[in-house]
Amino acid sequence: MIRWPAPAKLNLFLHITGRRADGYHELQTAFQFLDYGDELQFEVTDNPELKLKQPVAGVADEDNLILRAAKLLQSHSGCDKGAIIHIDKKLPMGGGLGGGSSNAATTLVALNYLWQAAVSESELAQLGLELGADVPIFIAGFAAWAEGVGEKLTPISPAEPWYVVVKPDCHVSTAEIFSAMELTRDCEPITISRFLSGEGRNVCEEVVKKRYPAVANALNWLAQYASPRMTGTGACLFADFDNQQQAQQVVENLPSNWQGFVAKGSNRSPLTALASTLNESNATAR
Repeated sequence: MIRWPAPAKLNLFLHITGRRADGYHELQTAFQFLDYGDELQFEVTDNPELKLKQPVAGVADEDNLILRAAKLLQSHSGCDKGAIIHIDKKLPMGGGLGGGSSNAATTLVALNYLWQAAVSESELAQLGLELGADVPIFIAGFAAWAEGVGEKLTPISPAEPWYVVVKPDCHVSTAEIFSAMELTRDCEPITISRFLSGEGRNVCEEVVKKRYPAVANALNWLAQYASPRMTGTGACLFADFDNQQQAQQVVENLPSNWQGFVAKGSNRSPLTALASTLNESNATAR
């Protein structure tokens, strides 16, 4: 059975340039994938039932993005098949690494392939947007400059360093941070070239640090080794290193109540790489 990757992502910076009438924020951000994440397996069934082999702790089935994505694709494509879905959960929940969105994207891509639903990538991205603003980037599968609510994507090629990713012992509420009165919402728009030359910050970081002391403490700790940043609305933090050995030494010194891992930055998603390989194999077989 194929193990389908659901990689983590990092927001290399995050600016808010305005607020729309519908309450959503206009963003500028840069997404990059990691070669680390959850893994999903799908057992296709001849009946339309969709179920998880085991529930995800703390998430009701009706709220689970994996099942919601599967049902959305099933309805859109008219497929009469179902699936039993297994997830090997490695990413911390509520950390800003995009785990739920990545799971949804992997489900759409994998079941589209396994069910032979023949839904185009652009249609999958539109379906994904119904599930969350970050889902399309995982379907597109390339490191990207993102604007709008995160759905307007332009490919970019930032450096692909080794990262240390740290999850302090807290969960940050995205809704709380985006509704905070003190959040900066009027950043001057910048260009891709300005970002690639070193400009850009995460405007959510100062808000999170004030409200979640554990994040402030973790940033201070990681600053001993490199220049740390927060991804998304946190709580996960990251810093880049020249090589895997340097990064691994930092993780080995982590306080025992924090989670952390080492991963390589990747400008191409492991999911996209697998899907391309499978499609090429099928084309060759035909």
